[in-house]
Amino acid sequence: METHRITQSFNPNAQPEKQLQAGSVLINRYLIQDVIGVGGMGSVYRARDLHFPNVVKLVAVKEMINQARDPQVRQTIVQNFEREANILATLNHPSIPKIFDYFSHEQRSYLVEEFINGKDLDEYLNESEGPIAEDQVISWGIELCDVLEYLHNHKPEPIIFRDMKPSNVMVTVDSHIVLVDFGIAKMFRVGQKGTMIGTEGYSPPEQYRGEATPVADIYALGATMHHLLTKRDPRIETPFTFNERPVRKFNPSVSPELEAVINTAVQYNVSDRYQTAAAMKEALVTAAKKTGILARLGTVSLQVTKDENIKPLWTFECEDEIRGGPAVDGNMIFVGSYDNNMYALDPADGKFLWKYPTEGGIVSRPVFSEGVVLFGSEDYRLHAVNSRSGKISWTYPTDGPIRCSPRVAEGHVFIGSDDGHMHAVNIMSSRRAWKYETGGPVRSTPFVQSDLIYFGSSSGDMYCMDFRGTVKWRFRAKREIASSPLVVKNTLFFTSLDATLYSVDARTGWAIWRFRMGKGSVSSPCNADNYIFVGSADGFIYCVEAGSSKEIWRFKTDHQVSGSPVVYRDSVYCGSADGNLYCLEYRTGRLRWKFATGGPITSSPIIYNDIVYVGSSDHILYALLA
Repeated sequence: METHRITQSFNPNAQPEKQLQAGSVLINRYLIQDVIGVGGMGSVYRARDLHFPNVVKLVAVKEMINQARDPQVRQTIVQNFEREANILATLNHPSIPKIFDYFSHEQRSYLVEEFINGKDLDEYLNESEGPIAEDQVISWGIELCDVLEYLHNHKPEPIIFRDMKPSNVMVTVDSHIVLVDFGIAKMFRVGQKGTMIGTEGYSPPEQYRGEATPVADIYALGATMHHLLTKRDPRIETPFTFNERPVRKFNPSVSPELEAVINTAVQYNVSDRYQTAAAMKEALVTAAKKTGILARLGTVSLQVTKDENIKPLWTFECEDEIRGGPAVDGNMIFVGSYDNNMYALDPADGKFLWKYPTEGGIVSRPVFSEGVVLFGSEDYRLHAVNSRSGKISWTYPTDGPIRCSPRVAEGHVFIGSDDGHMHAVNIMSSRRAWKYETGGPVRSTPFVQSDLIYFGSSSGDMYCMDFRGTVKWRFRAKREIASSPLVVKNTLFFTSLDATLYSVDARTGWAIWRFRMGKGSVSSPCNADNYIFVGSADGFIYCVEAGSSKEIWRFKTDHQVSGSPVVYRDSVYCGSADGNLYCLEYRTGRLRWKFATGGPITSSPIIYNDIVYVGSSDHILYALLA
């Protein structure tokens, strides 16, 4: 049976006195609907928050009736209850319940939290005829590592959960993990000891001695995953004997790779375990990758939408669509619009600083050089504008609209045009150094490395040129190349409208491998570690292993992906023509959150100082916390 709870520390068979009745109202605000958890010190109720009369906002009300006669015990109970309220009030993570209220009423204390609709892992175990499937356990394990990493990196001091076990892990109806019952969680201080608090069988040996560190949570997570995979309850086993009870002894279907991860997590000695939740997560991802599970996780069980609280820090509205990406230079952010203007804003609050008008739409991301911002326009010109004043410095004419972004190197700006040429312009004199004819519009933003320039053409050619305009090599694709190429360790990556992601030797132009997508692509690839990320008109964001072309995962959006992804820390950000900006865990493709704009996103976002800036066809530039 599906349950709705925020905690499992309550005994469902206990019967506390004076239980609140359905229909009663607490402090003229919380309408009690049902009892969803019962314990010796109170109950947990499902309630409706009446401060929202036009919608049904459900909350969970946790009650504490302190009947202890010993004053010291009474004080400890109150402190633990208050600790849970204080800790939850400082946390903001999609896998941790939000706290809405905390109050006392008629000699009882109440904690009002987010209502979690789902069931805990204990119930999954009880309902399952056998152990939980390896795919699912890895999925849950990765999410739990995420939330533990958040807790352990909490500022000003880490938080140790201290009671990881199946009954304290909820799975919501939309299949994501929520960690519940923070009643014994505590701030960690080096050298601090305390009483042994936890659950026998799941808690590590040092926790019995009152020495809980963040690594204690890793042991408990390993014990929890062991229980899920074997269906053997560690509470009825001899403590600290996981080395005698390896997972595959009871469930041979589990991969040796996952068994090794769990064996490391539950080592008796603290120093022999993973030292961080991030390290354990990396080990789980590697195990899933080796066994082929990762590709399945990325498209099914790990896609969790957590965007309900993603709100912009600020927005700025232009007069027409924003089709090009923004760029940040120091304390200014610049973005072009199809209303023909280049805008300069304050990146902290979106305050308007100036705008510079052109005579055509701007789909070019600007670049900077010596106090000048450079960008192309559909008015056939490359514009150079003083970044502080917004006054024109100079313009350079071409014979066609400019729909790609410029690149700056060695005192020159390189930019393509629909006139079928790549242009090299001296920044100081604004005069052309050279131009090269490609046989078709150049909408591919050039990539510059060392003394070489790489760019594609609508003729289907990828060019490698030196700074003098001499072609070093040319590679032919089957259709137009509009994406900007990427060079990583002497390997060139780019996409084409022939539905292929290419890997080419950057020194010779010889093909290394080809990766087929469902449809053509104008998305420019980016990379992290040994992965290449790119979007396609087939609606997918792909992650491909750079050395082998092996697909690691793919993520499905609801429309074509013509924008380009960017990687920041351990996430990849990418917009889609479905109007959403997606934030994915880059190793697994798991959806962390998505943010809906009012129109298609065709540009690439940019991230600066932990803020992601992205423009949309709804005319708005958004600033979101990354």
